[in-house]
Amino acid sequence: MRMLLVEDSEPLQRSVGTGLRKAGYALDIAGDGEEGLWYAQTNDYDVIVLDLMLPKLDGLSLLRRLRDAGRTTHVLILTAKDGIDDRVRGLRSGADDYLVKPFAFDELLARVEALARRAHGVKHPLIRIADLEIDASRRTVGRNGAIIDLSPREFALLEYLAMRQGQVVTRADIETHIYDEQAEPMSNVVDAAIYALRKKIDPPGGKSLIQTRRGMGYVLADAHT
Repeated sequence: MRMLLVEDSEPLQRSVGTGLRKAGYALDIAGDGEEGLWYAQTNDYDVIVLDLMLPKLDGLSLLRRLRDAGRTTHVLILTAKDGIDDRVRGLRSGADDYLVKPFAFDELLARVEALARRAHGVKHPLIRIADLEIDASRRTVGRNGAIIDLSPREFALLEYLAMRQGQVVTRADIETHIYDEQAEPMSNVVDAAIYALRKKIDPPGGKSLIQTRRGMGYVLADAHT
């Protein structure tokens, strides 16, 4: 999943950015409201985490411009403004969630995960495809009762395919949502990542749950359907 963090505090940029990337998220970071608005209007994000007190353009103005432009990206406001009026104003301006600083990173991550699922029309954190189980809350994967060890990037790729199970996911979609500006993909990195993921989740000699649609992309679906 790809996220945008709009935050002017460099310590928070480092701590939150490190945590989200370790969790497998592709992440862009903007340090002021004008830069954040440019990122949000230029790219396709699953979730935006937005501070309110920003230089150049405040967070609420950024949010209103996004909504006025018809952008429906899920937005989590992350701010030190903790008054009821502030929360109401933020939610009524188009925010999907509101978290007050200081905060526990685990709570931020849980809220981001919930918004990312909602962006793809998925409510339950447990996704099943045939005998494959993906638990987005525990970030675990199992098949036929056996736990499968995946790296954060591999989990992010599998989760993204699972969120869109039964749909063709293009290589461009995967590059956009799984890789960020710190990990520029080469032409064959998506194919290599799919190959490695298949080796881990598919039994030897069995039909893969990740099907190739030549010239289009990949589909994660029950191999027997």
